[in-house]
Amino acid sequence: MGYIFDTEDARRYEEWMADEKNRAALDLEMRLMTSMLRPVCGESLLDIGCGTGESIKPYLGKGINLTGIDPSGAMLAIAKEKLGHRVDFHRGFAEDLPFSDNAFNHASLFLTLEFSKNPYEAIAEACRVAKDSVFIGILNRHSAYTTQLRVRAFFTTSIYSQARFFSIGEVKEMIFRRLGPVPVIWKTALQFPGSTRGPCYRLEAGGYLEKNPFGAFAGIKAIPVPRFQAMPLALKTRVESKAAAGNRVASCRRYNGEAAGAQSGGSPEKRSSNR
Repeated sequence: MGYIFDTEDARRYEEWMADEKNRAALDLEMRLMTSMLRPVCGESLLDIGCGTGESIKPYLGKGINLTGIDPSGAMLAIAKEKLGHRVDFHRGFAEDLPFSDNAFNHASLFLTLEFSKNPYEAIAEACRVAKDSVFIGILNRHSAYTTQLRVRAFFTTSIYSQARFFSIGEVKEMIFRRLGPVPVIWKTALQFPGSTRGPCYRLEAGGYLEKNPFGAFAGIKAIPVPRFQAMPLALKTRVESKAAAGNRVASCRRYNGEAAGAQSGGSPEKRSSNR
């Protein structure tokens, strides 16, 4: 992971979430994520770049085995304080996950790709450890909101000066490079980032504009499809004799019937004549 949040970044993030308008925006992002990434009771979910644990909160108390990983000790300390032992936390990098292949049912990168040192490797690792689905939430590079963040980062101190933004198409291309032409779906939220109430907010909360490619937050979900290489195998069997051309070959059904007749003391034809 390229940029690691320090203690000051963690404090600023908590302050940002305390603002009502920011919290409303985060709620819309979470609503989109949970509508696309829907693990069921008994399954497992890995949150890559979990930060302070906000993106894993919606899945608490649903019987899901939750794991979070982040390179920032400061962010993990806050996450552990909030969520305790309900989540198995690890410190590590998105590009080098310390888990075996197919270790989880689902994996999520929620606003993580922007700060990754190698975004493709982060996606490849998520696809390696998840066997059912991978969800990637990004700040859409083609949205007006992200453009504002990029311009503001030139003039003020902001973590977004360390971020790299992506489009939906760019994320899909990285997924296809890793998995091939697998099923991928996408939706967007925050069509009106400054609106936290009123008709615009209600329109957005209803999900009517989720297919707009210019929403500030985009969710992309990939469904890995297992691929197996078939190898022809020679069937080895001993043949007692070869049938002459044109001769009728007994079927397995007939053979089994003859064998059964032999065990009962006669052939099927003989038994039928004695009835």
